[in-house]
Amino acid sequence: MPTSDHSRRNFIARALGAFGLTAFAKPALANELTPPATEGPFYPSPAMRRADVDNDLVKIIGSVQEAGGEVVTLKGRITNTDGTPLAEHRIEIWQCDLNGKYLHSGDRQAIEFDPSFQGFGHDITDADGSYEFRTIKPVTYPGRTPHIHVKVFQGPSESDREVLTSQFYIAGHSANRRDRIFNRLSESDANAVSMAFELIDGREQAVVNVVV
Repeated sequence: MPTSDHSRRNFIARALGAFGLTAFAKPALANELTPPATEGPFYPSPAMRRADVDNDLVKIIGSVQEAGGEVVTLKGRITNTDGTPLAEHRIEIWQCDLNGKYLHSGDRQAIEFDPSFQGFGHDITDADGSYEFRTIKPVTYPGRTPHIHVKVFQGPSESDREVLTSQFYIAGHSANRRDRIFNRLSESDANAVSMAFELIDGREQAVVNVVV
């Protein structure tokens, strides 16, 4: 499974560093892997998704109105542990709408899902390993701090091998320390999956680089 593979490789890298053996380690251990996390119950199957599943979750093709919520940009690069950019990798995100409801039949909350929000989207990394999404800043819902779910595949298709499932969090959010999943992370792992938003060209933007 990807989770156990990531955990094992991170443990080896940290153990080598602790014993001063980094000089003997392969270059692939230069950067720590992005920590995995549970997929959660609301990953939308293809049948549940909107017809539009591009990297702009705020605007659905054919819809006049944009999604409600605070529009942000999420971007970064996907590399391996020696820093080599990984092109043609599929990265998916999914998250709840501004009211805390997921685009999933299992979300039983008695509220309507925002009809202008995709809820799920994907991008394919370019030659530099870069990805980018236009989405909304995640919000709290009962039991969870704001977060965005993430999957990475070793290729452009969902049929390619999945190499990471994780979650991104808002850096410094007051609800983080009350979140059971966030609290499993070490400080360095938490930093690796934290979105620190900055105002750039009139829109908040966060950069999260992914190592697989």
